[in-house]
Amino acid sequence: MSTLMEDEIKRWTAKRKTALVLEIIQGKTTVAEASRAFDLPASELQQWVDEGKRSMENALRTNPLDVRQLYEKKLSDLQEAYGEAMLELRARKKLASLLGDEDEK
Repeated sequence: MSTLMEDEIKRWTAKRKTALVLEIIQGKTTVAEASRAFDLPASELQQWVDEGKRSMENALRTNPLDVRQLYEKKLSDLQEAYGEAMLELRARKKLASLLGDEDEK
């Protein structure tokens, strides 16, 4: 691991997270190795890597979205998914009532 990572880390600053994510992306270490080395959950490290990749994609756009636009897009996507789930739930309940299945209500 890099020299930034050699000292015992008391606080994971954005700079330290970035250094570790870059090492993972560059193949210098893996999520599993870093998880063991720094006693961090692998799922948390993977989330850092995924977020870093998403942020990198936005940064390289011709017209990058600002933080508010990114938040609003994510919120819109979640609202859409919620709406679809609610429609499906209502359709299942309606079908169950038409079929006379009392357990589904």
